[in-house]
Amino acid sequence: MSGVMKRMGMIFRAKANKALDRAEDPRETLDYSYQKQLELLQKVRRGVADVATSRKRLELQLNQLQGQSSKLEDQGRKALALGREDLAREALSRRAALQQQVSDLETQHQTLQGEEEKLTLAAQRLQAKVDAFRTKKETIKATYTAAQAQTRIGEAFSGISEEMGDVGMAIQRAEDKTQQMQARAGAIDELLASGALDDPTGTAKDDITAELDRLSGGSDVELELQRMKAELAGGSGPKQAIEGGTGGQAEQARPQEQPRFDKQ
Repeated sequence: MSGVMKRMGMIFRAKANKALDRAEDPRETLDYSYQKQLELLQKVRRGVADVATSRKRLELQLNQLQGQSSKLEDQGRKALALGREDLAREALSRRAALQQQVSDLETQHQTLQGEEEKLTLAAQRLQAKVDAFRTKKETIKATYTAAQAQTRIGEAFSGISEEMGDVGMAIQRAEDKTQQMQARAGAIDELLASGALDDPTGTAKDDITAELDRLSGGSDVELELQRMKAELAGGSGPKQAIEGGTGGQAEQARPQEQPRFDKQ
């Protein structure tokens, strides 16, 4: 069972990978990667802004502490001038405590300033990479779109595309049905002409009628041919040639029939 489950899992992963490859569009993947890079760049810029804000807050605190230190120093001098050494000592003690705070804040300020410079440099480098990726992304997308269009055109010309394949199959089916209908119509006409099938409308002719029509059509052709020969031989109009020909035949027929009648 363990081997069967492993095999089923491998088949499932292979099918899923193939489906993902079919569904994946490189242009969409590039756009998604570019969007993620923009989000990262935005986070870096936000970090630079936060560090700069903290640095500015420390600078304000330093200015306040330095102002208090200067004030305590002035108070100590005034106390000494008035003969109040105890007040002068207290003012100097407070000033010393403030100076320690100022020193700590200055250290933090230098650290934040260094971090700000690093983040600013990182943001500039990331911005340059994002810009380069955007240019490359658009180039790849344009190349892919052109290659895709060229492939579709080639498939359309070669007839191997799905759309053209469906069209070709539809045309083939239409041609097959047309040939089948033509063959069926021809077979029915032959059966009706041979009399194997009866025509309920009475418009179809049987074989005898068809043969008589053919013979009568041939007789009409022979008569027309004789008339044209008579016109060419007599040089007269069509009516005179016909009357002359028929009259001469009648006159020749009567003398031949009369002697036969007398002998009888």
